[in-house]
Amino acid sequence: MSEEILINVTPRETRVALVENGVLQEVNIERVARRGLVGGIFKGAVSRVMPGMDAAFVDIGLEKAAFIHASDVIDLSLASRKHKALENTQDSPREYHQQNGINQSVNNQAQNSTNEAIADLLHEGQQVLVQVVKDQIGSKGARLTTNITVPSRYLVLLPYSSEIRHSARLEDEQERERLTSIMEELLHESGKRFGCILRTAAESASKDELQRDLNFLLRLWDSIVEKINHVDSVAEVYVDLPLAVRTLRDINIDDVDEISIDSRETVSNVKAFAEKLMPEFASRIKRYSGARPIFDLHGIEDEIERALQRKVMLKSGGHLVFDQTESMTTIDVNTGAFVGHRNLEETIFKTNLEAAQTLARQLRLRNLGGIIIIDFIDMEEEEHKQQVLRALEKVLENDRAKTQICEVSALGLVEMTRKRTHESLEHILCEPCNTCSGRGSIKSAQTVCYELFREIMRVARQYESSELLVLASQAVVDLLVDEESDNLAELEEYTNKTIKLQVEVLYTQEQFDVVLL
Repeated sequence: MSEEILINVTPRETRVALVENGVLQEVNIERVARRGLVGGIFKGAVSRVMPGMDAAFVDIGLEKAAFIHASDVIDLSLASRKHKALENTQDSPREYHQQNGINQSVNNQAQNSTNEAIADLLHEGQQVLVQVVKDQIGSKGARLTTNITVPSRYLVLLPYSSEIRHSARLEDEQERERLTSIMEELLHESGKRFGCILRTAAESASKDELQRDLNFLLRLWDSIVEKINHVDSVAEVYVDLPLAVRTLRDINIDDVDEISIDSRETVSNVKAFAEKLMPEFASRIKRYSGARPIFDLHGIEDEIERALQRKVMLKSGGHLVFDQTESMTTIDVNTGAFVGHRNLEETIFKTNLEAAQTLARQLRLRNLGGIIIIDFIDMEEEEHKQQVLRALEKVLENDRAKTQICEVSALGLVEMTRKRTHESLEHILCEPCNTCSGRGSIKSAQTVCYELFREIMRVARQYESSELLVLASQAVVDLLVDEESDNLAELEEYTNKTIKLQVEVLYTQEQFDVVLL
């Protein structure tokens, strides 16, 4: 599989496009005004403990308080028992945490293993060192953990764990053992009782490459500890790398042929990072200096525009309909104009197979996460259902976000989840419509006319006036003087009032006013 990464940089925005075999698969956007916080480490203060939710809200300096669940917090005494060696190091944040009442976690598997209630772990006003694991999405505040992790190219440093773990995608047992042996030796030589996670990119990495990665992380952690020790109140102590550099760190570069960047400064920064951690890849980083915008040259802008539309056409003539809400996303599959060549079951099966391929790509492109319900067209044959599920699972294997798919339900629906850490493409690029307030529809002109008639009746009964002026949109006024003219005349006779009409160009179709003259 051939991959290419295109990076478009402007003073206020960076956009990264991942293209596989000439087809856009992912788009990531980072704006200076709304930069994501995932991976950022904060010194925060507990603002409210919610025993009923077994969670707490933490002030980390954002407009909206962040959220942390009890399962993401561990009692300091347990962390201290597991990591006594850390307390003996000169710059250990553990000592700082004890002095200032800051809780710290161990790792995901050991977190709050005693199942203590949130009220026993945190109290209002308490200082706590936390890391953002999910950005603020919609009305939900950022999600936090005390499980501090610091990622690099091959490793994720676990400062409060002595455990060496592996990415689930590192499947070769011999390679896992080789990497574990190397890391045990390197961590022992460093004199640190830290743990780490070996990322997928670490497969086949040499000892020197892992050593270079570990040294980078240890220096980075020392700088974080120094900042922690000099911060007295709520503050950010570590911010993750900018999007362009972060992309290079997080992707699997084995299949990437080239990274094209249209900014000289960004090329310099990305190359400097590559030469430090992955020098063999630095030669693939190129500066794009063409006259046409880099995204226009590859048709990315058109793909982004289509990804914001509710309806996605299939090559066969069928189509998908995406409806994104705060709680879940639903995807409806329709045959549309596709009639097939054999029978109905074969037509439905082929449409569903094509839909599985397309919707998997759209999930990545739109960055949809959380609960996703797919309404495939009903299939009679059980084997067809299983083939569609297998096709969906296979194409989702390339998705960097973790997914989980359930069997076809009794209602013919496929339920799945996709890990969500950032806002979707729609939430980044769009905002609710001022006219419909995000409903996706507005009242018809006829509905507004009848509402207006009822309002005229209310006003006529309440106030003494011989004339009324109706202010409304052009569409509503046109309907009143045309199809509803007889009804308007009857209303004038019934109320014994003259009703005048005036178009208000600034009104939406749903807005109107009845004014006394």
